[in-house]
Amino acid sequence: MSNLTGNIRPDPTLFEPAAFAKWIDTSETPLLLLRSFLKEGIENLKQRFLTGTPATELLPLHAWLVDQILVQACRLHTKKYPERVALIAVGGYGRGTLHPYSDIDILLLLTEETDSILQNSIGHFISFLWDTGLEMGHSVRTVAECQQAARSDLSFMTSLMEARLLFGPELLFRNLQAAIAPEEIWNSRQFFLAKQAEQIKRHHKYHDTAYNLEPNLKEGPGGLRDIQMIQWVSKRYFNTWSFDSLLQQGFLTVSERKELLSSQSFLWQLRYGLHTLTGRREDRLLFDHQTALAKQLDYHDQGPHLAVEQLMKDYYRTAENTGRLNEMLLQLLEERILLVDAKVHVHPINERFQTRNGFLEVTHASVFKHTPSALLEVFLLFQQHPEIKGVRASTIRLIREHRYLIDDNFRANSFNRALFMEIMRQPRGIARELRRMNKYGILGAYLPAFGKIVGQMQYDMFHVYTVDEHTLFLIRNLRRFALPKYAQELPLCSEIFQRISKPSLLYLAGLFHDIAKGRGGDHSKLGAKDALKFCLYHGLSRDDSRLVAWLVSHHLLMSMTAQRRDINDPKVIQRFAREVGDEKRLNYLYLLTVADIRATNPNLWNSWKDALLNKLYTATQQALRQGLEYPVDKNEHIRDIQNEARQALLKDGWNGQKLDTLWNQIDADYFLRHTPDEIRWHIKALAQKEPHDGAPRILVRTHNREPGTMEVFIYARAHALIFTVTTRTMAQLDLDVLDARIITTDHGFVLESFVVREAATIRAEADLEFRLQEIQEILTQRLTEPDRVPPYRPGFIPRKLKLFQFPTSITFTKDRRNRCTVMELTTNNWPGLLSRVCRALASCQVRLVNAKITTLGTQVVDVFFICNQQDHPLTPEQQQQLKEAIYTYLKH
Repeated sequence: MSNLTGNIRPDPTLFEPAAFAKWIDTSETPLLLLRSFLKEGIENLKQRFLTGTPATELLPLHAWLVDQILVQACRLHTKKYPERVALIAVGGYGRGTLHPYSDIDILLLLTEETDSILQNSIGHFISFLWDTGLEMGHSVRTVAECQQAARSDLSFMTSLMEARLLFGPELLFRNLQAAIAPEEIWNSRQFFLAKQAEQIKRHHKYHDTAYNLEPNLKEGPGGLRDIQMIQWVSKRYFNTWSFDSLLQQGFLTVSERKELLSSQSFLWQLRYGLHTLTGRREDRLLFDHQTALAKQLDYHDQGPHLAVEQLMKDYYRTAENTGRLNEMLLQLLEERILLVDAKVHVHPINERFQTRNGFLEVTHASVFKHTPSALLEVFLLFQQHPEIKGVRASTIRLIREHRYLIDDNFRANSFNRALFMEIMRQPRGIARELRRMNKYGILGAYLPAFGKIVGQMQYDMFHVYTVDEHTLFLIRNLRRFALPKYAQELPLCSEIFQRISKPSLLYLAGLFHDIAKGRGGDHSKLGAKDALKFCLYHGLSRDDSRLVAWLVSHHLLMSMTAQRRDINDPKVIQRFAREVGDEKRLNYLYLLTVADIRATNPNLWNSWKDALLNKLYTATQQALRQGLEYPVDKNEHIRDIQNEARQALLKDGWNGQKLDTLWNQIDADYFLRHTPDEIRWHIKALAQKEPHDGAPRILVRTHNREPGTMEVFIYARAHALIFTVTTRTMAQLDLDVLDARIITTDHGFVLESFVVREAATIRAEADLEFRLQEIQEILTQRLTEPDRVPPYRPGFIPRKLKLFQFPTSITFTKDRRNRCTVMELTTNNWPGLLSRVCRALASCQVRLVNAKITTLGTQVVDVFFICNQQDHPLTPEQQQQLKEAIYTYLKH
């Protein structure tokens, strides 16, 4: 009879096993005793964790604690069958480490001779365990049944490989080990291929990136499973998963063993803290827990760096490093297990490198030591030889081991600087190789400023990638503009890219645009200084260096202008054109802006933003070509729009005199704010005589083929609450407002134009016509009686919105040219926000002229062009009154 609970040392502060066994034997209520000891032991371990004991010490103790409970319970229930049943820990519990709320999986292994009495005893034993408070996963099998199940079930096979005997005959346990040995089932080759496929599938589930905003510590790429994957395959091949044993066998290096242990320790600490914090089995590092976990693990805010951002940066760096080790070590195992008998084809490239069966490798182990520049040459070779499949694991290991050679002397070497610029100027593979350089730690070593943003998150819902991932996605987006196969994706970008004489300057601007994030201060200005210094240091001309620095400094200018200014106003275009200066800068800036927005958040780019930037680009290009000394005349611009719309309508059969009458009734600003196509569409409503009941005319259509995005046009009698009613109704219809334009005519009518987007799931094409009709009918019904404002119904507040709270900021500036006040509101993206703001405007008798709506994840930056009842800018007193009203309405 054996009682093997691993190499875990007993902890007398929890309890003494021998004394504990005597208490159980003499107790009339062993269940209560076991339950009490379990509860007290778990609470003891929790308090140790909260007072600073690391998870690496507590995990074996927790497993040991559960071992004692299980062993005593098993002893009580199998006294009559000492040689016929073995209690075995399997799965994660079998490894001898246990998180507070992890699965406790056991196998009751039986001999061939079983009977109903034994089966009945086992049933009582399992029920007894549940009554103690342990949440068990269990199976009852013979050795033969285990072998049969493991043969067809990879997960069960894996759990048996981690088996640990707790109580019962050791011979029975040894028989099980023999039955599942590689010679019997799942040889190392079969096991490797199956586990490799399993990992690929698992990584796909998490989008093949460690940089998920709410990562899974256990299953996600770079998580604990990736470390276990190395151990499982090693166990099958080397018959050990001990990192010390793998080091002794020469499979791991000293530094790799240290990194694996460090990563495992950090991930254990996070997971243990997460279980303790939530009081349940929780492996997802949700936003709900990140801030509290950072506090629990003693992270503190440091200047611009929030505690939670520091925690997540440590996590992303750990996960990325774990992923790299996983890839490299599995590739080494693949070469030993799968490719050991493969025919070898070696093709020399130069003195330093060759390919072996299509994979790049060094010609000898001291290449990087003798020629440090080869650390950069690796990536240039991939660009020049696209047929190379990848880097051999042994060479990846050498790259990692020689990163320390990239120091100030390395960076000062003119050959190395030229080599880096050669990589940036290649016609192919730039984005891919920069990503590979980042993966192997070379990019951060060569650009220390970039190394500081690796793994750096921004704790909001706008930026969904870490700064380094975002940067690399941006460069990938720029590269797509150059490739013919993506020409139809964004035709204007592809067309403009062909005019760019030096794409490398654009890539450098992309590389540096956010490099100063997290330093405090204006990252655009700080990054511009870094970019200028880098470019001059790397031999670029002064003009080229200044262009890169200007792009970094102004990389937000175009998006801010398009989203927060009235780009229908020629004066706005003129000011923007003056800042840009020439068409060359405009081309570079436009491409950088589009690539930046598309790399920030997959849900951020849409046809509406595309149209806005396109319009700003085209208008600015026209202004620059006309000459900044000859600005576009506002009235002339309006006449051009009128003429274009008029010609289209005349072709449709409209009467010219009727159009002239309509033109005279509408404020000139209407033509400034709408395209000829929109005007042509609006005429359907404008040309119809208003019925006696005063019912408004509503038009709704899809917008620019963007799924879920629509245009809404309203022609109705002017009323103080009409905009409030409109926006509240849209909120109740689950429509997010992207843009709003308001015109009041001289004869007492209002023209409202909206671009809206479905807040909920986009509907099927078959439901689209019904949806458009539904919006039209409900708006018509509500606006027929604008005095009856629909009651405010608090919408569902998403979990993430509750977590990301931003202080509300309201600023006012005067737009003298347009005789109005510009109000900028920054606040949380609460449901129905716009309708609340409109209610405040109406209560203060403030007229809304125009609105620019910008949503940045859980935050909005909305710009309202407003005036008082006299069509003048708001006085300071009126501004203060409006500000107080908005604060009041935002609270309700």
